[in-house]
Amino acid sequence: MPSALPDGDPMPEDGSLPSHALEGAGERPLGFYLHVPYCATRCGYCDFNTYTATELRGTGGVLASRENYADTLIDEVRLARKVLGDDPRAVRTVFVGGGTPTLLPAGDLVRMLAAIRDEFGLAEDAEVTTEANPESVNPEYLAELRAGGFNRISFGMQSARQHVLKVLDRTHTPGRPEACVAEARAAGFEHVNLDLIYGTPGESDDDWRASLEAALGAGPDHVSAYALIVEEGTQLARRIRRGEVPMTDDDVHADRYLIADEVMERAGYSWYEVSNWATTEAGRCLHNELYWRGADWWGAGPGAHSHVGGVRWWNVKHPGAYAAALAEGRSPGAGRELLSAEDRRVERILLELRLVDGVPLSLLAPAGLAASRRALADGLLAAAPYEAGRAVLTLRGRLLADAVVRDLVD
Repeated sequence: MPSALPDGDPMPEDGSLPSHALEGAGERPLGFYLHVPYCATRCGYCDFNTYTATELRGTGGVLASRENYADTLIDEVRLARKVLGDDPRAVRTVFVGGGTPTLLPAGDLVRMLAAIRDEFGLAEDAEVTTEANPESVNPEYLAELRAGGFNRISFGMQSARQHVLKVLDRTHTPGRPEACVAEARAAGFEHVNLDLIYGTPGESDDDWRASLEAALGAGPDHVSAYALIVEEGTQLARRIRRGEVPMTDDDVHADRYLIADEVMERAGYSWYEVSNWATTEAGRCLHNELYWRGADWWGAGPGAHSHVGGVRWWNVKHPGAYAAALAEGRSPGAGRELLSAEDRRVERILLELRLVDGVPLSLLAPAGLAASRRALADGLLAAAPYEAGRAVLTLRGRLLADAVVRDLVD
């Protein structure tokens, strides 16, 4: 089942924020994340806050149904307008994730976007993205999304090999994600992403190369490639524990990452975050960059997290409890924390070091600065940016990014 929410302070029933949260807001972009918690089936590796029809049966009643979901989420968008008061910012990015957002009718996703446009306005060049399962869309569905204002779409491909998809419990057939790229382009989508996963038990180097070649051959302008993380409590973790499938080790993950970077660089894709490559700067996912750069975003939906001006909060997880709170006129927030200046400094290092332009050395404390000099000597940080006052990961540094970050935040 999905992982637990963090501990925190109680959330006010009306969702109100401390007065300082909106100080200087005009200097920060504002985004919205809309969480759709429904899936047709649960993938064996997934511990996201998602639910199948079977898992919801008898636990949320009508309140947790897909049929009512768009209206419920729109209620939270309206709550956001009340909480943010006279904040004048137009929304710069909208990202609909899940779960499988495209299990809802396209018209529901368009209505959710329209609510944000009506309440806040959208920036003229707003990036509007939805995730999609390859089997849950068709040309007509994609055309309706595009006409409704969506201009970026991300398809979950994971692998081009059937036996790898089977281990992951993915239900789409090989070749379908690539076809979706063509259908999205035909519908007028300006930016298309394919998500890949490497390190699945039973996957070979050749399997991984075949998946990369298939993805790039489809012509997306963005590719995300993530190492498989085996989360406790998932079906895959239980299968590994029983010895049914082998665990992939860190050395294999490193080899697969090197293959990915080599293949994508050769095809004209440049990394801009450790797990993300794009053909152009315009092709980058601006919404994720809001997260990585500590901007403001409102996360609407069960279990969604938000951050505004150093205040972070998260919603109750279950769709039934989420809908009940909004129906009663209460914030669905389950808890929150107020980030100190030190918290925000550390988070900047944690997140921005993963980006292609790294972090300013001026952010580092004395111990972190000393660690950065060791990382430079070890070839984990690039020399030229370091001389210019920035810590930027080399390719080897990207392989060891978590360890480098731990040293630099001291």
